[in-house]
Amino acid sequence: MELILWRHAEADDSSPDLDRELTGRGRKQASRMADWLNPRLPQDIHVLVSPAARALQTAQALGRYYDRVPALAPGASAEDVLAAAGWPDAAYPVLIVGHQPTLGQVAMRLLTGQAGDLAVKKGGIWWFQSRERAGQLQVVLRTVAAPDWL
Repeated sequence: MELILWRHAEADDSSPDLDRELTGRGRKQASRMADWLNPRLPQDIHVLVSPAARALQTAQALGRYYDRVPALAPGASAEDVLAAAGWPDAAYPVLIVGHQPTLGQVAMRLLTGQAGDLAVKKGGIWWFQSRERAGQLQVVLRTVAAPDWL
């Protein structure tokens, strides 16, 4: 299974939290990352998005169908994200558009099997793949990218 974690791009600091929208810079970040992702994404990818406006706007840059998933809202747990994705057993690849610190907590869990935090840059992605070797689940980090690197 492939799992891509995409942190929403830069957003304004207004409130309420769920209504915060992308800044001009954030729209450029989302567009740059979407342009990089689109030719690389599997055709059968399932895109799951937090209901927060900034996450929805980030996902819209892809120009693909997505599902709004309330369980991915700000404050979600790493377990919520992994359950929504069906990790590691989903029969299709999944792209999650969400928030910090949750996405960093998911990345830490996948890489180390431990709880903790890693930093995921605004608009950045972490792309994981699960595989089985000798009866053991392995997690492969395929790439990490940020919009300012592209």
